[in-house]
Amino acid sequence: MKKYQSKIGTGILIFLIVVLGGLSVISLYQGAWIGVVIIGLVGVFIGYIFSSTQYVIHDQVLNIKSGFVVDISIQIETIKSISKSRNLISSPANSLDRIEIRYNQYDTVLISPQNKKAFIRNLKEVNPNIDSTDVDF
Repeated sequence: MKKYQSKIGTGILIFLIVVLGGLSVISLYQGAWIGVVIIGLVGVFIGYIFSSTQYVIHDQVLNIKSGFVVDISIQIETIKSISKSRNLISSPANSLDRIEIRYNQYDTVLISPQNKKAFIRNLKEVNPNIDSTDVDF
């Protein structure tokens, strides 16, 4: 079993800090303590998602997990291709430095493992037919 944590993008992190920090300052200035509490809870939830997003290769299965929100299992033999992506769509990826995995007939998922090279190498050990020519390191 091999585990890969999601890469945490600096841009995403700065954006969240600015937005949540700005809202906290405004709430504090206006004395809206319930707002500060809600913003704090949102921050804790985002921290939980960031720390729990991982990609696990176990035998013939890739499991993608992000908190209690996302739990996807993909048979590695069904993976057709892996390509780089900067798609902004919501996904179990904590960075915009993403790879897109195409599997089954029409399914795709965007992820951002910290060590893309090792991650792809491990997938290709299970399924050498995965096309990863679009991914550069």
